[in-house]
Amino acid sequence: MKKKYLIMIIASLLIGQSCKKDSDFLDVPPKQVLPTELVFSDPALVLSVLGDLYNRVVDFSGLDNGWASFTDFSESFPSENGSYFFVQRTGWGFGEWGTWDYGYVRDLNLFIQRATAATKLTDADKARFIAEARFLRAQYYFELVKRMGGVPLITEPLEYDYSGNVTPLQKPRSKESDIYDFVISEAEAIKNDLPADVNVKSRATKAAALAMEARAALYAGSIAKYGVTTPQVSLPGNEVGISAGKASDYYTKALTAAQAIITQTAGSYQLYKALPDLSDNFAAIFLDKTSVNQEAIFIEDFKANGGKTHGFTTNNQPFSISDEGLDAGRLNPSLNLVESFERLDNTYAPIPTRDGAGDPIYYTDQLDIFAGRDARLAGTVLLPNGLFKGKRTEVYAGYQLGNGTIITSGDATQLQDVPGLGRVQVVGKDGTVNGQEFRSQTGFYIRKYLDPTVGSGRRGRGSDVAFIRYRYAEVLLNAAEAAFELGQTGVAADYMNQVRSRAGLTTPLTAGNITFDRIVHERRVELAFEGHTLFDMKRWRIAHIVWDGNKMSVSDLVSNIGVAKKRNTQPYGLWPYKYYNPGNANHNKWIFKEVLPSPVTGANNFQFGNYYSEIGNDILAANPLIVKQPNQ
Repeated sequence: MKKKYLIMIIASLLIGQSCKKDSDFLDVPPKQVLPTELVFSDPALVLSVLGDLYNRVVDFSGLDNGWASFTDFSESFPSENGSYFFVQRTGWGFGEWGTWDYGYVRDLNLFIQRATAATKLTDADKARFIAEARFLRAQYYFELVKRMGGVPLITEPLEYDYSGNVTPLQKPRSKESDIYDFVISEAEAIKNDLPADVNVKSRATKAAALAMEARAALYAGSIAKYGVTTPQVSLPGNEVGISAGKASDYYTKALTAAQAIITQTAGSYQLYKALPDLSDNFAAIFLDKTSVNQEAIFIEDFKANGGKTHGFTTNNQPFSISDEGLDAGRLNPSLNLVESFERLDNTYAPIPTRDGAGDPIYYTDQLDIFAGRDARLAGTVLLPNGLFKGKRTEVYAGYQLGNGTIITSGDATQLQDVPGLGRVQVVGKDGTVNGQEFRSQTGFYIRKYLDPTVGSGRRGRGSDVAFIRYRYAEVLLNAAEAAFELGQTGVAADYMNQVRSRAGLTTPLTAGNITFDRIVHERRVELAFEGHTLFDMKRWRIAHIVWDGNKMSVSDLVSNIGVAKKRNTQPYGLWPYKYYNPGNANHNKWIFKEVLPSPVTGANNFQFGNYYSEIGNDILAANPLIVKQPNQ
């Protein structure tokens, strides 16, 4: 092997350790250069190289790449002046969401080649290192196929001979099904070389491989089944598109892989049930990094003491409770999403703002309007008057007088005259005011991932809350969907009921209740803001229906809740007003109004060309064997 050099992570922290504690290798800075032969003779140094490869895992959404990836698809509103384009555009470009990082693939292939050739590693270390790199490679090919369809499948490091002839390096796109088959087969090949240890979270485990396999097989099955509804999204060589006849096999593989986790052959994973308050418990899934949390399977970890943190809490904490009063409130969940959370009797209903006669309903406490709902609502969304770090959010849009007059202002510091009260504050410190950035403009803040640790909202410190890539609840929902598609509705109901009962929905669904709409709904509320929305809509081939480019009315908003193909093109808000009418029985109570924030001028329009991201002209020019995407 030619002598080559790699950037190594500081060796002094690794010497004497066969394998460092889970996640410790993720945030050690580069320090010195060592020859390849030396590196692959020491498991500590091999681990340092592997740590860099883990740090380069590609996610669609995450906590370290800001907050903006969550503020799309009408599930939320971006309360930042520079980000209003999310809700002002009328469609996505064909190049959005794409990835084509064959440099990363090459590095993974080189690692596998060098680890395979190593002679001074123990068999156990060698097997695990190779399995981890193969997991990361399969995971990236999964990201490629989700976004791009079939891509060149390269599993060996390509070498250029400097002859001027690059033809041997030019590879055609594989079939889309071939890439999914590769991901699935790699997971099967490596799973038993990885630890079946529930306490290993930020490195690949047997459960992580199986979770990847289940998700990938489910995606492939969906594309095979539902792709027939969008013949415009296919290529004659099947670089895009999967034969409908493959659907059942893929669903079977998805169910089998998921059940291997469910039956605990990969470790004792289970739903997180540590706190008595079900909403607090749901929020804690994403905060608790102790051994109590046996739901998280594979995470991107962060460490405050090691210098690897993120600014998610800084960007999204309620303004009045923010650590520095500088940054806050950017990610505002939409009323569209809030209304999708069921009532505890398993029925769908809009948030009740008016009675049957069309008159406002008056509430003593702002939280009362959300009573009797799926506990995941308050675990995902910080509601008006919600509690964070021991303080209540202050969200209201103004005073409404008995004669219908509304008194409001552009900021909580701008006092206004209220008859009988004098000059008083008339809007909340945390919103809502149209166009006021860093405050909620929908009436809601994000709660999922929001870190209550002291200092986590400061720019200099940041938060070390982990981003969960795979978790047990998703495994259950993947199994439920696969079982449903295979006609095993009773099995599907059992898995869904396990997830739902934790959220306080104690009336079990029956086999007859399991429909496509139910499957779609359950994923939406359980997995909100976890990076699934876009790819779920794409694989079911309903993205162009849900995001059809037409603006929404309030009637659209409050109707057909729970229907998978319901239009969802503009993020609405729910604005509280204090009712001021001395002598009236409802004086000082709260009324609520559905409002479209004024910056929302566009409507999400998903075109057929958005199902697979455009391949760049530079890639096409460099390799004539690459065929263009459909609609490109």
